[in-house]
Amino acid sequence: MEKEVLLTKEGLKKLEDELNELKTTKRREVAEKIKIARGFGDLSENAEYDEAKLEQAQNEDRVLKIEEMLRNATVIEEDDAKGDIVKIGSKVRLFDKEFDEEVSYTIVGSTEANPMKGLISNVSPVGKGLIGSKVGEEVSILTPGGQVVYKVLEILE
Repeated sequence: MEKEVLLTKEGLKKLEDELNELKTTKRREVAEKIKIARGFGDLSENAEYDEAKLEQAQNEDRVLKIEEMLRNATVIEEDDAKGDIVKIGSKVRLFDKEFDEEVSYTIVGSTEANPMKGLISNVSPVGKGLIGSKVGEEVSILTPGGQVVYKVLEILE
């Protein structure tokens, strides 16, 4: 059974755009590199040809992965993310008790996760720990770095 891929509308668009880029522009670029490399003669000792063929294989592998993700995609509707309980798609504003600061996260599927941009996976310790919490609640979460305590200040969407 193939694994469900949870995506926001933005995440779905990014994957579709990347797929289009790989299938059009990138395929043409790689085909041109292969054509040029073939002109260098003996393919058995042609590093440019080998490199171009490797790039082609990597491009095609990524195309297949994205197509599979899109086949198994479930888009998180914004209406589903709104409400008084944190769920996948929710944007939450929290108070980090240890660092005495406010932080904001959006709970997304693992495909879109990018902690540096505040996008945390629903299967990460923090994502799992926040799901189901409500505004005003304190949530204690065991992370690889130790126990963290957040107070849920606001569910934005």
